[in-house]
Order: sequence, then C-alpha cells, then structure tokens
Amino acid sequence: MKKKLRSFRFSFRLFFLLPFVLAACNEAEVSPANLTFAETFQEQLINAKPGDILNIPAGIHAFSRSLSLSVPGVTLRGKGINSSILSFKTQSQGAEGLLVSANDFTIEDLAIEDTKGDALKINQSRNVTIRRVRTEWTNGASTENGAYGIYPVQSENILIEGSVAIGASDAGIYVGQSKNIVVRDSRAEYNVAGIEIENSTHADVYRNVATKNTGGILVFDLPNLPVQGGQATRVFNNDIYSNNTENFAPEGNIVGNVPTGTGLLILANDNIEVFENRFADNGNVNIMIYSFLFGGRQIDDTKYDPYPEKIYIYNNDFDGGGDRPRHPALIAWAKSNPLGTPDVVWDGMVRRGNGQENIVCLGENATENLLNLGGTADVATSHLALDSHRCTFDLLDPIEL
Repeated sequence: MKKKLRSFRFSFRLFFLLPFVLAACNEAEVSPANLTFAETFQEQLINAKPGDILNIPAGIHAFSRSLSLSVPGVTLRGKGINSSILSFKTQSQGAEGLLVSANDFTIEDLAIEDTKGDALKINQSRNVTIRRVRTEWTNGASTENGAYGIYPVQSENILIEGSVAIGASDAGIYVGQSKNIVVRDSRAEYNVAGIEIENSTHADVYRNVATKNTGGILVFDLPNLPVQGGQATRVFNNDIYSNNTENFAPEGNIVGNVPTGTGLLILANDNIEVFENRFADNGNVNIMIYSFLFGGRQIDDTKYDPYPEKIYIYNNDFDGGGDRPRHPALIAWAKSNPLGTPDVVWDGMVRRGNGQENIVCLGENATENLLNLGGTADVATSHLALDSHRCTFDLLDPIEL
C-alpha cells in the first residue's frame, strides 16, 4: 500500500509540474537571450536612443534583409575590422546592407560583406564618422557585386578613416553631393573606382592607398544631379599604384567609361590640388584631366558646367605608368611616341573665350611633361606642353571637421 501511495504521489507531482516544465522550456526557446545577434539587431536599431552604443560581438552574423537606422546620436561598435562581420551573402530583401539616415552617427571596427546592393549607405546626414570599417564582396571583382562600398551621399561633415573597400562594381569609397569631407588612412582595392569624390565641395583625401582598381582616385562633377558645382578637393600624400584591374562596371554606368590603368581622373571639377602623392605603374596614365564634353559626349543640363578649371598638380612622384594606354587618344599617341604617355594628360578643351592659363598648373619649377590633346582624340592635335603650365594657383585651406 505504501509503494502504491508513493507511486501515486510521484505521478501526481509529475503531472502537476509538467505544464510548468514545458512552459519554461518554451520560454527558453524564444527568450531574446537565446536568439542570435542577427535576429535581434534590427530591433536594437529601431529601439535605439540618442547616445546609445550598440555593440556588435565577434563572429559572422548572417542577414537576409537590409538593416536601417534613423535615430540620431547612435554608435555601432564591433570588435575589429576582421572580427565582427555582418554578412549578407544570403540577402533576399533590400537594396543595401545598412542604410543610415541619422545625424551624429558613428560606425567603427566591423565589416559588411557580400551585400546585394550598396554595403554602407549614409543618406542626408550630418556629422558622420566611419572608422575602421571594411566593405567587401568576397567573390572578387564582378559585375554582380553591389555598386558602392562606403557611400555617404547628400551629407555634411564626413570622416572616413582607417577603412577598407574591396570589390565594388562602381566605387569602393564614394562621397557624393556632400560637403566638408575627410577620407584618410584608408585602402581601396579591386573596385572599378577606388576612391571617388563626386559633385562635392571641400574634401581632403590623404594618406590612402588606392591599388588594383580600374581607376585609383576619381574627382568628378556630373550633370543631372540635385547638387552640382563640385570643387575645392585636395588629393595629397596618397599611394596610387598598379590600378590595372579590367573595368567590370555594369553596362551604362558612368564609371564604365574609366579606362583600365588610370591613377587619378579629374572630370569637370574645379579648384583641385594634387600634391605629394606617389604614382606608379598605372598602365593607361597616372593623371588625366578632361571635360565632360570630351569625345563628343552631349549634355542636356543647362545648369551644368562641363569644364575643369584651376587644377594645381605639384610635387608628386612618378614611377612608370603610361606604357599600356587604353584611352583611344592615348593609344593613338603611343603609336607615334614609343616613350609612352606623359604623367599628366589634359584634354585641352576650354570654355569659349577662356584662356588655357586658367586650367592646369604644374608649379613654377615643374619638370614633368604635360600632354595636351588639343580638344580631340585625334593624335594630330596632341602635343607636349610644359612651359605654358609652369604656374601656380592659390592653395586651398585644410578641411577641419
């Protein structure tokens, strides 16, 4: 009788406690503490408050859809550029990896990999710091890769430092339609354009490495954009070498026109300083300056100025380059000039009524030759010109954020 009673009591207790045991197990399965970081991160971004620091643990965190942040004053902080990785290899929804539309934003010490579209897009934001961030498409140079790696646009007071961009089918580090910009101590490789400043004003680009891109550094001003009149960019103390990766931009993309092997390309931008850079082994040309109209291109934007002016290039080091021309005008030049393309090439186009003295200066003591293409891609108009470009412009002020 006692044995039966003990058995009954045990069975009763088990029956009585079983619902609570099962409930506890179910609660453990859905508790936020037991969800992966990737499953909770977007909620953290939504619920963040100004001043919050959101820590991203070490590891590869896989996301299937875009992330977004619109709360000002937030910092995203990982454990290192190769330790905390936001992976979008299986992304099925969204146009970016991380889209930020918020002022006073900082992101540091993490990586964003294999996004379907742009990796890190910052839109209409002020006071942005991007520090030690890597964006990469890990399958190498491919037309299928997203367009931009690090991508602030229509923003103000932007610092990009200690960062890495690899594999973008447009530009690895791109700042567009913005002002007050510093890009420093960063590396861009295997992109179509390594570093690009487009339709922006007041930018300093220095102590960077641009290598193995189609074009190392681009300073552009393009028509039909809300913000125009790009000017006042300083490109200095950079290593710009071996930018000979074949152009893999999608068809119709403007950077699809960048010739493979270009070190620095300045297009329709004004008041540019290029100094104390080290150029080497850029097969097409080390530095090229031209108008948007060069080669017969047409524009339908009456507000757009297609001519570059006040381009000051001085105290740079050149080692090789220009021995594998890809631009049609440079190919034509090379056929009758076996010494290769000079380090600086200007298309020779000027605004009607404007003199050439307002376009390119190489410094009073310049020794490098400049190739003037005479406004056409016809070798008959091309000629070496140095004496008329031994001049100076007023120096630009440093950018202070």
